[in-house]
Amino acid sequence: MSIQFYTGIIAGMSKKYLIVPSILGADLTRIGDVVLELENAGIDWIQIDVMDGHFVPNITFGPSFVEAVRRITNLPLDVHLMIQNPDRYLEVFADAGASSLTVHIEACPDVQHTITTIRELGVRVGVAVNPETPVSALTDILSLVDLILVMTVNPGFAGQTFIPSSLSKIQQIHSLLAEIEPRPRIQVDGGITAETAPSAASAGADIFVAASAIFKHPEGIKAGVESIKNSLVGIKAI
Repeated sequence: MSIQFYTGIIAGMSKKYLIVPSILGADLTRIGDVVLELENAGIDWIQIDVMDGHFVPNITFGPSFVEAVRRITNLPLDVHLMIQNPDRYLEVFADAGASSLTVHIEACPDVQHTITTIRELGVRVGVAVNPETPVSALTDILSLVDLILVMTVNPGFAGQTFIPSSLSKIQQIHSLLAEIEPRPRIQVDGGITAETAPSAASAGADIFVAASAIFKHPEGIKAGVESIKNSLVGIKAI
C-alpha cells in the first residue's frame, strides 16, 4: 500500500460521520458501474462482507473479489470477515487490497494476537461484536483497535431489521471509549436507514454501513446515500 493511499485512509477517519455501502446489496452483474455510482454519490468507504458458510449461514466473496474491486476504485475497502479462524486469511485479504480488516471477537481464539497481525499488515484494525455478545467481551481490546463494529442485526444476510436493543450497547461502548486516545470509532451494520441512523448516531456511532437503504432506494444509489447523510445533519452523540 502506498504512503499516499494510506494517508488518505487516515484522513477519511477524521470525518464526523462516514457512509459505507455494503457491496453485498449491489447488482453484481454491473459492479464497475455500481462502484462509479457510489464514488459519484460521495460515499466514504466500500464494505465487502466475506462469509464462509460456517460462522454465518451464507457464502459470499473471497480475496479475488476484493482484488477485482480494488482494480476499479481507490476508495478504501472495508473488508468484514465473518469467517471462522480469520487468522488464516488476513495476509491474503490485505494483499488483495483491503484497507481495513474487521474480525469477529466470537471467531478469534486469541483476538489480541489477531489484532497484532492485522496491525503488522499495515491496514486498519476492526473488531466486530454480534448482538448477543456482551460489551464486557471487548474491554481488553478497545485501546488496540481503530474501530468497533456493532452488529445491529444477526450477521449473515442483507435486508434485516435493526435491533433496537443495540442502541444501549452502542452507548456503553461510546462511554468506554471516552478515555481512549486516539479514540476508536464505532461502526454500525444492519438495518441502517435514514430512520435508524440518527438513533445510532445519538448513541455514539459514527460509521454507518448500509445496503438495502442505498441499493434499493426507489430513486437510485445517490438518493439512498443522500437520504442517510441528510438524516445525520445536526445529530450529536449523547
